[in-house]
Amino acid sequence: MVLNRLNNYSFFGIIRLFNDLLYTKLFFPTSRLIRRPFYIRGKKYINLGSQLTTGVGCRLDAFPKSSKVCIQFGQDVQINDYVHIGAIDSIYIGNNVLIASKVFITDHNHGLYGHLGIHSHPDTPPVLRELSIAPVIIEDNVWIGEFVSILLGVTIGKGSVIGTMSVVTKSIPPYSIAVGSPAKVIKRFDFLKKEGETV
Repeated sequence: MVLNRLNNYSFFGIIRLFNDLLYTKLFFPTSRLIRRPFYIRGKKYINLGSQLTTGVGCRLDAFPKSSKVCIQFGQDVQINDYVHIGAIDSIYIGNNVLIASKVFITDHNHGLYGHLGIHSHPDTPPVLRELSIAPVIIEDNVWIGEFVSILLGVTIGKGSVIGTMSVVTKSIPPYSIAVGSPAKVIKRFDFLKKEGETV
């Protein structure tokens, strides 16, 4: 099994893989494989869970308002190349979640744009605007396609699929397929028929 997987790598790819495995075991011992480069800021506020696998160029940023873990991974999460996750409050990613490359997940936004009737003034530099904050929850067995953005306040229900290039601005119910910008549910799994039903 291991030899079959190694056949997918070039000679230099195998050397890089073993270097990354050594790096993982030294610095992130609860993870399966952290591929470098790997950027992590606010490490003490991030719980990588158990058996995390990453692609190259992943970036995790945690800058909590209080001293608490604000990015939490479950078990057997796999995130691919150039995923960026940024939190100042709470992002929870459940068990067996698979995230494709170039995905962005955030629990905050620079400015208030209509929430509670409040609007940030456009002449205020974005970095100085009051932050909008709301937790993000990605439940177990979710599959997130390439180039997806998941914005603050969203819950993605168990077993759901988010199609490539979608922008998730509202919560997605469990066992759904959602696509588009903004993402809309197009199918839900029917447990009686054991197939997806168009919405």
